[in-house]
Amino acid sequence: MIPLTNLPATVSIREVGPRDGLQNEDRILTTEQKILLINALNNSGLRQIEVGSFVNPRYVPQMADTAEVFARIERRPDVMYSAIAPNLRGAQRAIEARADSVQIFLSASESHNQSNVRMSINESLAAAADIALALKEAQIEFEAVLSVVFGCPFENDVPIERVVSMTERLLELGASQITLGDTTGMAHPRLVQAVVLALRERFPHAPLRLHPHSARGAGLANVLAALEVGIDRIDASIGGIGGCPFAPGAPGNICTEDTVHMLHEMGIDTGLDIPKLVSCAKLIESLLGHEVPGQVIKGGICGHIPGGKMRPWNEAAVLDAPTSRTV
Repeated sequence: MIPLTNLPATVSIREVGPRDGLQNEDRILTTEQKILLINALNNSGLRQIEVGSFVNPRYVPQMADTAEVFARIERRPDVMYSAIAPNLRGAQRAIEARADSVQIFLSASESHNQSNVRMSINESLAAAADIALALKEAQIEFEAVLSVVFGCPFENDVPIERVVSMTERLLELGASQITLGDTTGMAHPRLVQAVVLALRERFPHAPLRLHPHSARGAGLANVLAALEVGIDRIDASIGGIGGCPFAPGAPGNICTEDTVHMLHEMGIDTGLDIPKLVSCAKLIESLLGHEVPGQVIKGGICGHIPGGKMRPWNEAAVLDAPTSRTV
């Protein structure tokens, strides 16, 4: 077997299904259903869960109850529960909800930024400065999420130089990490590596995270490409649900359990329990009332993986597992 080189020994997975997954669904889950999902995800070994977003409910009604979800989920002290905030008001609501981390998001294209947050890039950067100051005063870390880094549905190619320039400003503001979003699934492995290497050359020590989509089927290939150039932080969505409602042709986050299965097959540790992830995928499938795009829940867990061979779906086994008391 030809060995793959420069791969990390471990990869950190952030679960984005409760936010990025659900925001693109026609069916709006109840608060109780969202809490059920997040509490189940707590039992899979995840250390980072994106709970929701503090955006105008007129535009994203699926996220209208994010504050209540934060108030009622079972919080574990070893799990970081984060939220998205596009503006200062959203950040203040995240602070009030006791989010552990806040993600400031803006786009690397003017057209998508206007579609997504109704601001120019310069206006978003100015807003990011205000948000960063408010979060610093609240002693809450923030990260910057750059959307459409690898291609815009309105403008097509996005200059890498713009991504580098925006990253520089966001790091100056104190971003704890930069997340590179393939919002519309326009990335391919060579482009992923070109962007990451350009950022690494300019900012060799900046923590980078990849937020891949599978709208065009290249999601896991792009994950592998990112691993080969030093990325060890990946966003994924349970069952593969999700997408951006403000970008045409943008369905499909990469699937959490599929990604973890691939990494474990490659000998890369994530600390996650695949059977419990599959149970969570089955849960979200039942809550949404339709089949999810994930493949492991269809094909099963390979028997040679520790804990492998598909376990029968057993909601009670996931939901009744021991949990830490709420903090």
